[in-house]
Amino acid sequence: MEEFSELLKVMEVLRGDKGCPWDKKQTLKAFKTFLLEEVYELIEAIGNNDSESIKEELGDILFHIVFMSQICKEERRFEIKDVINCAREKMIRRHPHVFGNEQPPVSVPQRWEEIKRNEKNNYSLLSNIPKTLPALLKAYVVTKRVSRVGFDWKNINDVYRKLDEEINELKEAQKSGNIEKVKEEIGDILFTIVNLSRLQGIDPEDALRGTIEKFVNRFEYIQNRTDIGTTNLDEMDRLWEEIKSIEKKGV
Repeated sequence: MEEFSELLKVMEVLRGDKGCPWDKKQTLKAFKTFLLEEVYELIEAIGNNDSESIKEELGDILFHIVFMSQICKEERRFEIKDVINCAREKMIRRHPHVFGNEQPPVSVPQRWEEIKRNEKNNYSLLSNIPKTLPALLKAYVVTKRVSRVGFDWKNINDVYRKLDEEINELKEAQKSGNIEKVKEEIGDILFTIVNLSRLQGIDPEDALRGTIEKFVNRFEYIQNRTDIGTTNLDEMDRLWEEIKSIEKKGV
């Protein structure tokens, strides 16, 4: 694509002898933070269903990929065409029912994992999950992966029963005063809720983001109508119920 070639030329100029001093001094390590920030900005744009912002943030991420590939090219590791070929070859290899002679599998995700297992030495289903993932997202990824090989709850009602069991265990731990046990049981509850969310096709990160945003909006309603430092809890509760009522009416 001509547009992509032009982007590559821009990147080469920025990193060239007469390029930008800031761009020229960047290293791969710097992009650990840059890229994460851009991904979260894209997630927010998608949440807002803002087409212009989605387009812009996708462009930012693409530019970061081009930037990192340029650095690797300069270091004689690989270049952008190798990145593209790697992605293309992997997608063809992992979709034999589309690009090969295989019949469509009963479970595409399960077949995907089988192909991955055959590709890699010492393959482990969970070994390449980034340690730096937020815990809620990591739990979602872990449970999603093991479910692909059949290690999953058979019935969602079993998960509800498990949640009740974990809550009771938390109450018992609370009575004992053992803070480490309390911590463990809270973790078990969160992990169970992740499964409950996943089995209903809901991303728990997305669900929690929505709840946080709702909480922030409601609290700002309270804050804008009272002196938050001196108002008593009863008044704040009244305002909280007031904004909930307004939300239900769609005002």
